[in-house]
Amino acid sequence: MGIVQGLQYTLIKMFASIFEIYAYIVVARAILSWVNPDPYNPIVRFLYSITEPVLQRVRRVVPLQFGGIDFSPMLLIFALFFVSNFLRTLLFR
Repeated sequence: MGIVQGLQYTLIKMFASIFEIYAYIVVARAILSWVNPDPYNPIVRFLYSITEPVLQRVRRVVPLQFGGIDFSPMLLIFALFFVSNFLRTLLFR
């Protein structure tokens, strides 16, 4: 394996891992939305600040609110895992 191939392997693996970690952050934020967390808690503020810009874009493109339930986090999680798995299949080619 050459230097370029090793760098490419590492970058693809790193981006796939970043997408998976972000998907777990979105899951944590969705679980927090079921309870009434303290909005001044630093962890809650971090989760909302890191996920809200992306979720807002998803809501604008595909409005998925039915009966007060927001399905945009689920769509984002599916998309993130799809991209992560796609990158991993590129890795093993």
